[in-house]
Amino acid sequence: MSAVQPTNSAAYHRPVMLAECLQALEIQPDGRYVDVTFGGGGHSRPILEKLTTGHLYSFDQDADAEQEAAALASPNFTFIRANFRDLQQELAAHGALPVDGLLADLGVSSHQFDTAERGFSTRFDGPLDMRMDPDADRTAAEVVAEYSEAELHRIFGMYGEVTNARTLANTLATARRGQAVRTIGELKKAIAPCTPRGKENKYLAQVFQALRIEVNDELAALQEMLLQTAQVLRPGGRLVVMSYHSLEDRLVKNFMAKGKFFGDVEKDFYGHQHTPFTVLTRRPVEASAAEVAENSRARSAKLRIAERSQEKAKS
Repeated sequence: MSAVQPTNSAAYHRPVMLAECLQALEIQPDGRYVDVTFGGGGHSRPILEKLTTGHLYSFDQDADAEQEAAALASPNFTFIRANFRDLQQELAAHGALPVDGLLADLGVSSHQFDTAERGFSTRFDGPLDMRMDPDADRTAAEVVAEYSEAELHRIFGMYGEVTNARTLANTLATARRGQAVRTIGELKKAIAPCTPRGKENKYLAQVFQALRIEVNDELAALQEMLLQTAQVLRPGGRLVVMSYHSLEDRLVKNFMAKGKFFGDVEKDFYGHQHTPFTVLTRRPVEASAAEVAENSRARSAKLRIAERSQEKAKS
């Protein structure tokens, strides 16, 4: 394998629980692996460094990530500019099936959070964008401006788990009639009357999470991707998923345990359970206190690991 060229990926995105992710994948030098959330390459780079004749395929829909991936000049690496909901289709097009391990580090990269004009962070003023794919049509500003009060209530309650979601939706709908809400500063001002004092940061994080999930259709994309992992992973292959909020973690936990997101696990006539994965983490792995002290993003991270069942994957 040719040497992986240096990059500033550590500054672009500090990987959470890197050692734990690498251990969970059980990387073989000649294996075939997928990182469906390349970001700044914080996980992809060390995976690639462990390969000799193997290959790594990394997905990301962000143009900035594609530019960062160009620094990983290696014949053992392929970057795929696509949403991970197109996982099976893209891997098949690259002749990359089946794979030995798949890693998903969900959420927003450090670079996206730290770039004011992307609109992901409550720390800056900037446009209400929040698109993970900068070429996508819908922005957070359009959601705020165009959604009905009932629709805003739904996404704030469902995706942000905001306790006063109805009041928030009403406050925002009233505010936008008097003045356009196109920036982070304007949004904060518009919803200030219902933002709890002393809990502003947590509340705004929930509001932003709700808008971001809606803009990027994140939960539907996650479910589509997870369902495809049962088809793309070889028997014995590892599925490693790190989530940052309860909505994602619940979907990951249920899928790994049951092969589905809702309802009970399927059983045959004899009562035997049929699940595509064997769960290896009864409880999620969490970051150490030392890592949390160095990287606050690790505080909410939950890592779950499963192994593709040895039974033949359904075609």
